[in-house]
Amino acid sequence: MFSKVFITGMGMVSSIGMNVEEAFDSLKRSKSGIGPINYLETSHKKNIKAGEIQKSNDELSALAGTTSDKYDRTTLLGMIAVKEALNHARISNTEYADLSFISSTTVGGMSRSELLYPFYLKHEPFDSFIETHDCGESTQTIAGLLGIKGFTSTVSTACSSSANAIMLGCRMIKNNMCERVIVGGTDALSKFTLNGFNALQILDADRCKPFDENRKGLNLGEGAGYLILESESSVSKRNKKIWAEITGYGNTSDAYHQTASSPNGEGAFLAMQKTLAMANVRTQSISYINAHGTGTANNDLSEGTAIKRLFENNIPKFSSTKAYTGHTLGASGSIEAVITTLSINHKTIFPNLNFTTPISSLNISPQSNLLTNFEIKMALSNSFGFGGNCTSLLFKQAS
Repeated sequence: MFSKVFITGMGMVSSIGMNVEEAFDSLKRSKSGIGPINYLETSHKKNIKAGEIQKSNDELSALAGTTSDKYDRTTLLGMIAVKEALNHARISNTEYADLSFISSTTVGGMSRSELLYPFYLKHEPFDSFIETHDCGESTQTIAGLLGIKGFTSTVSTACSSSANAIMLGCRMIKNNMCERVIVGGTDALSKFTLNGFNALQILDADRCKPFDENRKGLNLGEGAGYLILESESSVSKRNKKIWAEITGYGNTSDAYHQTASSPNGEGAFLAMQKTLAMANVRTQSISYINAHGTGTANNDLSEGTAIKRLFENNIPKFSSTKAYTGHTLGASGSIEAVITTLSINHKTIFPNLNFTTPISSLNISPQSNLLTNFEIKMALSNSFGFGGNCTSLLFKQAS
């Protein structure tokens, strides 16, 4: 279990861009993708903002390279991002069959399942809606369309899902179970999630402000993010460009509450601590943290407490990028892994938008302005989910 794990390709689609390049441009310009909901048919269109991708399903189908109308929005978003990651890693379609694929989602095919009810009332056939409902359907469909024959699996652990997919991919490479694996996640907006988070009273009607004293909640978003992970031997044989190395990861489950983080940040603290211990690095080596930072009262206080506890008086630069994309749930970990990798490669820390006032009980402040020419040798990316499932990933600058 000694093989290094390298990132050789990235793909991302979100409300700030339909590919990695567009997302990077938005991040540099502090351009948020949070705005009015246009495509999701919901009664909350006028009073709730979200990070919605401004494309119809037909437009997404064209970008995904399919003309079929049977694919769910989650699948289409995933297909677009996976194809970009494969192209970015210079993997030809003749090599797809040998790849492994670990994808994640929380909402699955719910956005299509929600269309079932009016058909049911009309006594019209609705079998195709049931077929796309399962969480694993998007994974199997993408693998089938691309001809991927290697190990294929779906991870669904709430908002830590795609971070856990990345962790599983790393473990497989380190245990010589595969040489190359596609890892990440995809989630689409749905009435199910919008209504659910609204019922929890943790949505901000305006744009979210993570780590701010006056934060009111989160903005939901949709999107997909995928990485191509390769072993050291695979990179050497193919002379691949390395974007970053993943040197550590840690997952904990404090099971404090079904939908809330522990007030003392125990799960977050242990996840970060385990990650650093695995990589055998000290806290002083961390240049930047891409925080989970949802903008809710509970999460930001809990995560901030954990960061202070672990780093004490040497807190590194940190920021949440959810005010750009919205909280993309099962896709958030991989989308933020892409953003963290961009930060490392471009020596840039993207600002924590909408921040003005530190949380009084913490008195720590995220990076609120664009910071360039800042060398990031190691960066943490945090993803914390309902039920206390907390995951942290450590990214290292390619040497």
